[in-house]
Amino acid sequence: MNTAAHQNIKPEKVLTASAIDLLRRMISTPSFSGSEEKTADLIRSFLADHDIEARRMHNNIWAVNQHFDPAKPSLLLNSHHDTVKASSDWQRDPFKPEITEDRLYGLGSNDAGASLVSLIAVFYQFYTRKDISHNLILAATGEEENSGAKGLKALLPELGQVDLAIVGEPTGMQLAIAEKGLIVLHCRARGKAGHAAHENHDNAIVHACRDIQWFNTYRFQRVSDLLGPVKMTVTMIHAGQQHNVVPDQCEFTVDIRTNELYSHEDILDTITEAIDSEIVSSSLRLRPSHISELHPLVRAARKIGLQTFGSATLSDQALLSCPSVKIGPGRTERSHTADEFVYLQEIEDGIRKYGKLLETFLTR
Repeated sequence: MNTAAHQNIKPEKVLTASAIDLLRRMISTPSFSGSEEKTADLIRSFLADHDIEARRMHNNIWAVNQHFDPAKPSLLLNSHHDTVKASSDWQRDPFKPEITEDRLYGLGSNDAGASLVSLIAVFYQFYTRKDISHNLILAATGEEENSGAKGLKALLPELGQVDLAIVGEPTGMQLAIAEKGLIVLHCRARGKAGHAAHENHDNAIVHACRDIQWFNTYRFQRVSDLLGPVKMTVTMIHAGQQHNVVPDQCEFTVDIRTNELYSHEDILDTITEAIDSEIVSSSLRLRPSHISELHPLVRAARKIGLQTFGSATLSDQALLSCPSVKIGPGRTERSHTADEFVYLQEIEDGIRKYGKLLETFLTR
């Protein structure tokens, strides 16, 4: 990004080349959730090399624009540098960045490395600008993939007032103006242990199946125009130790994707009244998010031709209390897949569209 060293290259080409170089180095550096120390070091060093003073909390790296003005509202640019673990289906080395036919392969290339390096490039573009309506806060955070306590959740109090946020995740550079929330329930059905050869009408598995059938068939009536219906899916089940013993308990887990038309507490109340199984634990903190379609940031996005939609997938957007949107290069369908990749053109397009969006919104 040092234009003095690239006087004969267009600035946007310099930005793209630098972003891709950073992403390749990130791919080469394992950064599983909770163990992102080395990518945090890498990002902070990269910013320092480009004369941006950055701070660190845990494995989160953050910086503010050069002419930060406490009288202005603040816009957060956030994405994450942690990854899931590579599955056994990978045919390539997940930590070896390879470019083949305009595709950059590597773990975290699509989710969410491409978004993060593109946001860093755009933050650099605006870093010294005085003529913008908002302060900019860049936050490269960890522990997004495991919803950890030391990621964005821990960092937010350090950032001061955040009035608006752009969260970088692969959306094909379309603007998610709503995002589903998440409830995770761990349930336990109880019965009576006994020998399988004898009659037993108190089988924990049978009791669990009745409740699982309810989760599979019940429909919450309110359907969001942007996020659709509440979706409940049983994703894990465990019971029994031996073939000839009726188990006295059966545990199962339910993944519930929520819309903005129900509070998590209302959903939990409905479930508690309907099932016989005990709800052993529940996580209610990841709420759905929504920004008004009349918000100036959404209007700016539409002005430059970006489409808006509601997202079924979860991100750190769920941790924010301010209005926020989700947008980034890459495709959500590639996330967490074997031989994950991002197109180099997508990174260039991401930097350009992020830049146009900020220019339109911050100088209106």
